[in-house]
Amino acid sequence: MLSGLHKAKPYLQRGLTPELIDALMGAPVGLPSTGLYGLIDLIGLDVMDFVGKNLAINLPKGDVGLAFTAFPEVEEALLKRGQLGRKSGGGFYRLVKEADGSKRKETFDFVSGSWRDWQPPTLPASAVDAANLLFAEDDAGHFAWDLLGETLLYAADLVPQIADDLVNIDCAIRWGFNWQRGPFELIDHIGPERVIARLRKAGRPLPRLLAVLEESGAGHFYKGTEYLGLDGRFHPIGRMI
Repeated sequence: MLSGLHKAKPYLQRGLTPELIDALMGAPVGLPSTGLYGLIDLIGLDVMDFVGKNLAINLPKGDVGLAFTAFPEVEEALLKRGQLGRKSGGGFYRLVKEADGSKRKETFDFVSGSWRDWQPPTLPASAVDAANLLFAEDDAGHFAWDLLGETLLYAADLVPQIADDLVNIDCAIRWGFNWQRGPFELIDHIGPERVIARLRKAGRPLPRLLAVLEESGAGHFYKGTEYLGLDGRFHPIGRMI
């Protein structure tokens, strides 16, 4: 979420809207419909600020997340003037009550710095599914990879530091954040070989679990009721799911 605030900036300048970004980070990839900005509005910029400060203290040296623990300039300004989200009457979105009692939704425009009417997003044809969207060669696809794709790669480097196995990470994200698929389930869905090929083409090293997967020749992180371990072998999932 914090990285999303930063990574969205160039795409907003190129014409993507907050509404479209939230739509892309919702149903097409199996995340809740609040997307990015809607979810932060629900939580509150003040809470996200505390999360960022906590991460700045506790993330290990060299962690890529350290680049995103502080708000971008615009979000910092919103925080300082109390434009926190739903709890303050508006953050990135707000509801305006009309004289006749009806309500109109507005969006904070990052480019102009003012409120405008909420615009229904038009999803590109590639946004039917994460496997299509993350590899689409348009701004929507590039943004989806920059944010969600990089999040998946980050997760693939966190075993065993943050959890003993990939099953625990998938369960935590599904149960805690209501994703339809956890990070490794999502990589399996979009195709690990496609992810590996993309990283190889860019000259980037493979995250630890993707390297294990490639070396094992397994093809996927899950096989029936088994998961791929750090030892390159499949193990029973057990009773967690």
